[in-house]
Amino acid sequence: MAKSIDFSAIAPAGYLEAFVAQEPARVHHVAAQHVLSDRAYRDFFRREAEHGAEIIVDNGLFDLGYSLPAADLVAAAQAVDAREIILPDVMRDGPATIKASDEAAREIRELSDTYRLCVVLHAADDEEWRRCYDAFVTRDYVGAIALPASRRPAPEEQLCRTRWTATRYLEDRGLVDETIVYRLLGLGRTGHLELVEQREHEWIASVDGAAPVILGAMGVEMLPEGPYEKPSTPRIERLGPIQQDRFDLIRRNIAVVRAAAGSSVQIAEARA
Repeated sequence: MAKSIDFSAIAPAGYLEAFVAQEPARVHHVAAQHVLSDRAYRDFFRREAEHGAEIIVDNGLFDLGYSLPAADLVAAAQAVDAREIILPDVMRDGPATIKASDEAAREIRELSDTYRLCVVLHAADDEEWRRCYDAFVTRDYVGAIALPASRRPAPEEQLCRTRWTATRYLEDRGLVDETIVYRLLGLGRTGHLELVEQREHEWIASVDGAAPVILGAMGVEMLPEGPYEKPSTPRIERLGPIQQDRFDLIRRNIAVVRAAAGSSVQIAEARA
């Protein structure tokens, strides 16, 4: 039977209780910059940690265009009782990502050895992808590896552009390191439908995504069997107020993603 993958829903700070709270609390991907700037956001995820959730602090690159410094990542992790920090990365650049990860890991280790450190696998081509992966699995600081979403149309045989090809490659060649946690970052161009296939890999732990919230707020329903057709969408921070009559649709969309991931986690009722 295929394994389940934990899904962390991403929502604007004002809607965390409505869409993000988990029962049982399992895994949350948390934006470091919001932890540091928004007390309500910070308090929410600290409560989720108290309920047993594994909190993963993301470095801010996807939202900000740059990664926060090591000291800020540690401060954010401390503030929400996180277990893992995603190290700085550079889009589509393996050597730069390795360099940034090495430097940040050293700086974080000087501040604290509490956290599992997660690297993000980037590359401009398949040879670079292999070199980047080989480098990371030999680094003693690497406790987790995250594979970014496939967002643009690309040849399906490309490891550096098509995530389900990359995961199949690792499994077929016996390259999965059982001492490392593997994660998926974001929903890609096939959305939740990819997760049905990724569940066949028992070593994938989690995936995060804002798509079910953003699409639901726009009135777009995610169908369990697809097709997945995502229109142009705003960033989660620019979504604006969500109409109350869209809440049920958003919750259904989140349930569709969790069903595709094989997860039985529910949205928790409001906690006191």
